[in-house]
Amino acid sequence: MIHSSPTTRPAFSGWTTLAGVMLAYGAICGAVTYGFGVFLPSMSESFGWSRSALSGPYTLFLMIGGLLGPLAGVTVARFGARKNIILGNAAAALGLLGMSQVGEIWQVYLFFGVMGGLGLAFAEFLAATTVINHWFVRKRSLALGFLFASGGIGGFLMPPFISALISGLGWRFAWAALACVHLIMGVVGAGWLIRNKPEEEGQFPDGHASQEQFDAWREKETGPVYHTREDWGVRDALRTPALWILLCLFSVLLFATTMLTAHQVAYLQDLHYSPMVSATALGLMLGTSILGRLLSGVLGMRFKGMHLAAVFMACMGFGFLSLMNARDLFFVYLYSILTGLGFGGMIVLLPHTMGAYFGRANFSRIVGWTTPIVTLASAASPLLAGFLHDSTGSYTLPFAVATALIFACCLLALAARPPKPRNKASNPRA
Repeated sequence: MIHSSPTTRPAFSGWTTLAGVMLAYGAICGAVTYGFGVFLPSMSESFGWSRSALSGPYTLFLMIGGLLGPLAGVTVARFGARKNIILGNAAAALGLLGMSQVGEIWQVYLFFGVMGGLGLAFAEFLAATTVINHWFVRKRSLALGFLFASGGIGGFLMPPFISALISGLGWRFAWAALACVHLIMGVVGAGWLIRNKPEEEGQFPDGHASQEQFDAWREKETGPVYHTREDWGVRDALRTPALWILLCLFSVLLFATTMLTAHQVAYLQDLHYSPMVSATALGLMLGTSILGRLLSGVLGMRFKGMHLAAVFMACMGFGFLSLMNARDLFFVYLYSILTGLGFGGMIVLLPHTMGAYFGRANFSRIVGWTTPIVTLASAASPLLAGFLHDSTGSYTLPFAVATALIFACCLLALAARPPKPRNKASNPRA
């Protein structure tokens, strides 16, 4: 007698997909975004280029990464985030390899600014958060916490590693080594593990057994954390004050942190700290941000985002004040801890809140169309800091501007309330 066995559901692929996105995100953060500032003093000394001149390629890198956001959002929606991540990271790896052979400043613009910028646009924040937003709703903040913790791990490990490579074997070999690491992690490993959407695998967000079960959870879910019950379109989202407040917070966050990643190592060396201490301080800040990212992931499931944002931005503000008074090693470490906690918390909280406020279906398009706004507001910071340093001989003025903007955002965050549904009906969870 033959007994038919019931059809078994496929194992939930969200966690292995998360692991793949973590590989890709950790690679591009550690090797590309956070790595450039460690090379700045050595390359400046080798070629006699000013810091403002070397800040230009980093600014181009950020601008290309942001201004191509609408195109990246469309390609993610049409072809899936997995292809974007693979191709974008392949371009970034080739750019890193090219950096090992540069001899003219225009080559830095090409290999880092353009090719690295393609990786940033198509393979980093937008693609990674879109994958997480598709696979997780109830556990979105926790998954984002793990995702962005991988960026903190990359930032914690890579600056000291790069500094050691430069000291021992030279900056050209260090660029080539980073290209190999990025290819293995961001292209091979990520491509093997990542899946675009649960529906394409016969699965549903958070591991729910069916669409009906997921819809039933969403209808009855209550609590302090807001989750929209509808998917907003790009135009409707752009009409809400909440989105513009989130964009302001994101702009200031990136304005401040890109300034640090490009200039913090050089700033501390100007204060006569050793290259290793200066690079380790950046690594410690990014390493401490791992704790902030994980805390934000857990707390984001229990507390309102606007309250958490005010706390995390305040941590960043006091961290910048410590950096501006870093004549003693204690304040260097205090800066690293406070800024890391604040930055880590915000980098998780902002995409989580955008997904919670505006839904899954058009997340990549909404983020894609808003990315240029964030980029134009933030990408000028490395160039501005380099220019003001060359003009005044100090980083005091650019760091003071960043500190003032951060503290202003502590108050602005409290106004980031959930948008009202388009049908004007009352929402009991808002």
